[in-house]
Amino acid sequence: MDFTVVKIEKPERINFILGQAHFIKTVEDIHEALVTTVPGIKFGLAFNEASGKCLVRWSGSDEQMIELSILNAQRIGAGHSFILFLGEGFFPINVLNTIKNVPEVCRIFCATANPVEVLVAETDLGRAILGVIDGYSPKGVEGDEDIAWRKGFLRQIGYKT
Repeated sequence: MDFTVVKIEKPERINFILGQAHFIKTVEDIHEALVTTVPGIKFGLAFNEASGKCLVRWSGSDEQMIELSILNAQRIGAGHSFILFLGEGFFPINVLNTIKNVPEVCRIFCATANPVEVLVAETDLGRAILGVIDGYSPKGVEGDEDIAWRKGFLRQIGYKT
């Protein structure tokens, strides 16, 4: 068995969701879930088929996000994995529960705009995602000033009142 670290390639401000699903209709079902949850959403989705032709199946509403999803799905190369890139101004918090409720979705590895490294194992059969490194390690514990900043920031961006 070999282990590989695959760095997700993306612009800094772009969010994505990395997950595992189990059926070829994943692409269409996630697409439909996204456009009915957030009308006008810009995204690209790629799914690594794990049987039959073993193709990277894809869909989306934004050419750049589609290209990013295909590129990263190919680099990861793990069967039944999917990667969904959201256009700038669209966020996982608005679609994550919808994605989790798609019947084919088995798990979500991460939903973030952080730098991410994907830990991949490879055997003679194929590749699998073991986990992800999502962002950086903590540098300390928040204090009163940090708590005040967090609460103020969430209200500034409209997620709390």
